[in-house]
Amino acid sequence: MLLLQTEEEKREPVDLADWLITMNNPLTMLSSRHGSIFLFLALCVLTILFYNKQWLESQNEQIPVFMAAPVKPAQVKSSLPTHQQPSKEAVELDFLKNVTAWPSTPPLPLNFSWNDTSDPRHSTVTILPKRGGGQWHAGNELEVVIKMYNFHGKPKTSGGDFLLARLHSPSLLAGVAGKVVDHLNGSYSALFPLLWEGKVQVQVILVHSSEAVTVLQQLNRMQPHRIYFQSLFRSASLTETTTCNVYINASQQQVCNYTDLHTGEQWFCYKPKKLSCDARVTHAKGGFRKNITHQEEMLFQSGVNMKVSIPPSTHPNISVHPREDQTRGIGDIVRTEPSGYYYGGAWRPLDGTKVHQFNSSTAVSQCLRGKGLHLFGDSTIRQWFEYFIASFPGLKKFDLHSSKQAGPLMALDYPNNILVTYRCHGPPIRFANVPVTQLRYIANELDHIDGGPNTVVVIGVWSHFSTFTADVYIQRLQNIRKAVVRLLSRAPRTLVVIRTANPKALTVYETLTNSDWYSIQGDKLLRAVFKGLDVHLVDAWDMVLAHQLPHNLHPQPPIIKNMIDVLLSYICRPPTDQTRGNP
Repeated sequence: MLLLQTEEEKREPVDLADWLITMNNPLTMLSSRHGSIFLFLALCVLTILFYNKQWLESQNEQIPVFMAAPVKPAQVKSSLPTHQQPSKEAVELDFLKNVTAWPSTPPLPLNFSWNDTSDPRHSTVTILPKRGGGQWHAGNELEVVIKMYNFHGKPKTSGGDFLLARLHSPSLLAGVAGKVVDHLNGSYSALFPLLWEGKVQVQVILVHSSEAVTVLQQLNRMQPHRIYFQSLFRSASLTETTTCNVYINASQQQVCNYTDLHTGEQWFCYKPKKLSCDARVTHAKGGFRKNITHQEEMLFQSGVNMKVSIPPSTHPNISVHPREDQTRGIGDIVRTEPSGYYYGGAWRPLDGTKVHQFNSSTAVSQCLRGKGLHLFGDSTIRQWFEYFIASFPGLKKFDLHSSKQAGPLMALDYPNNILVTYRCHGPPIRFANVPVTQLRYIANELDHIDGGPNTVVVIGVWSHFSTFTADVYIQRLQNIRKAVVRLLSRAPRTLVVIRTANPKALTVYETLTNSDWYSIQGDKLLRAVFKGLDVHLVDAWDMVLAHQLPHNLHPQPPIIKNMIDVLLSYICRPPTDQTRGNP
């Protein structure tokens, strides 16, 4: 803390004893009575200065565990002059919020009818003819037009519907995600690269109407606390349970502040009535408060207006012939932006990465020999740990007597010196009864990894942040990115892999807490935050969307197998006879 001084105070200080003698000198005092008064006042001034110094020093001490009135970041006003340039962090925050910008959706009248909203069965999908005419060839781009209508059969005149599109050939186990373009007038385009020969068909799915997106936006803005958490406090035989969250109303009662001092990640719980804040022993999901009207809930009907395919207006199949320019690879002539595609049930990236199939324990052991694989994140990353254990008998799970859901988990292959670990990310996390001793922030964990050519770090953090405003997720990603930068600076040969979000099956509960719309918004943020870093992506979004299997929060084994193949292909180079070429 800076203490402002006047010019007089900057002079060399006078010795206290000399000053007191001077104050009692009759030449400088009007009378002995006045001298006593001056002496008394001087002692008072010294006393005030002493205690003021003690108070100032106390303000620079570490933040206490308990804080009665935490302040939300949004409530803190900048003290910088208005003319000062914004910080790098502020500029990035504005940029990231723009990354998730969504087309304007119509406001909902008080007594709206869901019959006036987007109806997939009245809407249409039309395949446009090839530009210039003629046959379709591999390497061409296919375009379809989607026109949205409401349940009365009237065309919609605004955008904002959430659509997903894919092109696939079930008989070939082939598929690719399409790029959807919103024309903001009730019509959309979906673009697909033609990557293989044969019969292909188009599928367009209405995930949410624009009116449903309006509700989802309002929920995160007005009810970010609809998922709440609890902690158990215990001292001997006395226990208490209180509510916890990222933000909490401190005006209701006293609050325990568990903000992480290293990352600044905020977490608060209401203080128990009889126990101290230090008595907290577990963290758990508390529950869900569904606070929407019946009319709003009607916007989220499975099989009616949520996750429903739009029927094609024309024949959905087209025939794709061999590419005309045989000298160029498919990846060289694709204009749209999928990260890869399936062919024969195997994932083929379009960025030049060669993915190999690891179909035996021997192949996996050879790849991971001498390495440590550290998995951090939510249950979609824990699924990878479980896949390793189930698929490769050489890896033996070591019992740490920890929660099967939250971990930490460990598996070892002693003969090949392989270590695989899993640890969940810190709150907010919707697991049951996680010991607070095991609540770790990924950024802090990364700072304790030495790294090096035999270290692989995998991070997957997305599903548990969907009910909060973007700021909460952005801060978490930024902290992880900073830790990744530090890790790669001290150990540049460390391999870091990021798993993206993926679409899932939706119920009303899943939608209001973890909709695909929330997931794709977060996925845009994740890709933007880690763009430009020396990290690798496993594009779970495209890998689930392009596959013929139903969407699931935890994708089915064939999809996970492809994700693991991508991961292992980043780690090592198997024999060349396992390499898969383009069709």
